[in-house]
Amino acid sequence: MQSLLYLLGLGVGIGLVLQVGMNSTLRSILGSPILAALISFVVGSVALACFLGVLRTPLPERAQLAAVPAWAWLGGILGAFYVASSVIVGPRLGAATLLALVVLGQLGTSLVVDHLRLARFCAAPAHADAPRRSRTALWRRAAHHALNERAGARGL
Repeated sequence: MQSLLYLLGLGVGIGLVLQVGMNSTLRSILGSPILAALISFVVGSVALACFLGVLRTPLPERAQLAAVPAWAWLGGILGAFYVASSVIVGPRLGAATLLALVVLGQLGTSLVVDHLRLARFCAAPAHADAPRRSRTALWRRAAHHALNERAGARGL
């Protein structure tokens, strides 16, 4: 079961890269990042509705919906922000740089979220050396990127 979860996570990473390209294509043809994001969400919503139908998932009761904390309803806004922003940033910075920045943001935020037990994640206190490790990884990535940029500028 654990292997299946790792494969699913890997598939999500692959999908994110492909999604940026697909949504950027929508943007370039339609001329609007917001319209491209909306179309992406509509298509995704239809796909999710189909999955619910195939899986025969019952719709939630009114009491279940009322029990959802107000902050939990904002996830869709963050998803819209990600899709619209990636459509703007992706074509300008490239897939690798965009996704490196996304992962950097996710790693930093996940340390705080896990340590403080925010958003109903399990408790996973950050280790004392986690900030040092994160800084080291950031500097290595920045140095690697800078060296590659310089090599590309010289035609190497």
